[in-house]
Amino acid sequence: MKESFWLTLKDEAKKVVEQEPLLASYVHACILTHHNFESSLSFILSNKMTDEVMPALAIREVFDEAYLLNPAIVDSAIADIKAVFDRDPAVHSYLTVLIHFKGFQSIQVHRLANYLWTKERRDLSLFIQSRNSEVFGVDIHPAATIGKGVMFDHATGIVVGETTVIEDNVSILQSVTLGGTGNESGDRHPKIRQGVMVGSGAKILGNIEIGRGTKVGAGSVVLNDVPAHVTVAGVPAKIVGRPCCENPCETMDQNILED
Repeated sequence: MKESFWLTLKDEAKKVVEQEPLLASYVHACILTHHNFESSLSFILSNKMTDEVMPALAIREVFDEAYLLNPAIVDSAIADIKAVFDRDPAVHSYLTVLIHFKGFQSIQVHRLANYLWTKERRDLSLFIQSRNSEVFGVDIHPAATIGKGVMFDHATGIVVGETTVIEDNVSILQSVTLGGTGNESGDRHPKIRQGVMVGSGAKILGNIEIGRGTKVGAGSVVLNDVPAHVTVAGVPAKIVGRPCCENPCETMDQNILED
């Protein structure tokens, strides 16, 4: 899967070089000079994360280490790209997601921060989190768990707390908060199950569960557990119907009135 994906990505890059010469050197640097997907990904992300003090090369070495020792991170990145490609009607190539979409990029940066967190390299992990927030406007605690096939659509203003769990195949839009209800300690953040779609501006607060295949309407405030395969909306959120499909994350249908 990884090899065929990489070949497709290179073919897309070659077409961009032919069609838009002004991007030729950029696409060559990001894609065509690399021998595999993880090399390309680490190059792109490290150049996003660099600042005046921390050089890109140093950050890239950490990305490369993580990809070598935990190849599942790379597999998850591919699943994330395919998720965006399948769900966003504005996307017509894998390359677009990889080099332009900050929602995708912010998740991949978090995967590095999480890797470092689990290796007890907490200070560097927090540095990566801070740069993620500064560069992409997405603030994810390094300890938060994020599955594969996850889409952050637009992504600006997304906040994810320390004990949050986002399972596989979830779509979250901009300005969503997965947070706590105060200064409590311990397990205090939401658990978002597979197939869920969280609409823009929604706030899901506390150690609560959003059941599999649920749709959370835009602007909702969710304070209690939500069962599987329902639509919730409002402040505070209440059940207003059922999604028209098994996995709302795939259709990205924001309408709640016809559910």
